[in-house]
Amino acid sequence: MSTQRFPVARPSLSGLEERYVLDAVRSGWISSQGPYLQRFEAEFAERVGATTAVATSNGTVALHLVLAAAGVGPGDEVIVPALTYVATANAVRYCGARPVCVDVSADTWCVDPERVRAAVGPRTRAVLAVDLYGHPADYPALRAICDRHGLLLVADAAESFGATLHGRPTGSLADATTFSFFGNKIVTSGEGGCVTTSDPALADRMRLLRNQGMDPQRRYFFPEVGFNYRLTNVCAALLCAQLARADDILARRDAVLRGYERELADAVRLRPQPVAAGARRAPWMASFLVDGAPGTRDELARGLDRLGVETRPFFVPIPRLPPYADDTAAIPVSVDLGRRGLNLPTYPELTDTDVKVISERVRQALATVA
Repeated sequence: MSTQRFPVARPSLSGLEERYVLDAVRSGWISSQGPYLQRFEAEFAERVGATTAVATSNGTVALHLVLAAAGVGPGDEVIVPALTYVATANAVRYCGARPVCVDVSADTWCVDPERVRAAVGPRTRAVLAVDLYGHPADYPALRAICDRHGLLLVADAAESFGATLHGRPTGSLADATTFSFFGNKIVTSGEGGCVTTSDPALADRMRLLRNQGMDPQRRYFFPEVGFNYRLTNVCAALLCAQLARADDILARRDAVLRGYERELADAVRLRPQPVAAGARRAPWMASFLVDGAPGTRDELARGLDRLGVETRPFFVPIPRLPPYADDTAAIPVSVDLGRRGLNLPTYPELTDTDVKVISERVRQALATVA
């Protein structure tokens, strides 16, 4: 009998998604207008405690859109965490600005406010925090820094839908917050994203730029260069169904994370994701650090692959990527996490038995690692 394989991620789809998408298709509204788009933006904004949600075609363009709408451009600098997905830095570069990478905190894996404070300079226009692996960044500390220096605070919450900090949801903790709805995210439309904000002027500016810069009062008149960053009504239909099921999706994913941490509590070479006081992480990925010499994490991943368990490593720190290479960057925590971090399969369809099976395979693979 072949060993059952577990992918690292899988979208949670039901008959509700099928029904909404079919309704959108049958209505003829399949492009960037339609009732599901309006419904999604209203429901998502309410869900995360923001005044407005501006839907976009993916999470990367959501990042670019908010920076562009805020006027970030050539000669400007934006402070970003060194440990994040490359899209965070790319969006800054799209504006012609320079991403300034600073180290993350070992206590949260998110950008270290003290490092941010030290990195603020005369060209700094914004701080772009990332809720790494679902854990919200320290927004009160970052807000104090931004307020002192007159900086825009942007949250990259691509991985943290459902997280809260001191009872407030991600989506309402910064001047603007971006989300991704890629296929491996907690709620998904395959591709998709949005920006939430309670700043009406910023929201209007983003809507203008999202639609090729077309004047909303005069069709086909374009006062400036914009972008085609619109979401389709079909994708919005998927997202409306996902939002209707979001509480159940979050609860099951959270149970999977807690199951791993319970089952692997005796695995001395694994360290679970830390959670700061007052924070409720979003259950995006079950994230662990693997103790051992360099290469131990990758050896464990290869062993798990042979046992039918797909994993994914943590991100490579931005200053260690060729487009942003900086060997002088002082980012020891990011480098350590990037070398040791491993994500286990995380999706709602995993049963308690599946979690036990995967955990046993983790212990089996660990026993073979030098």
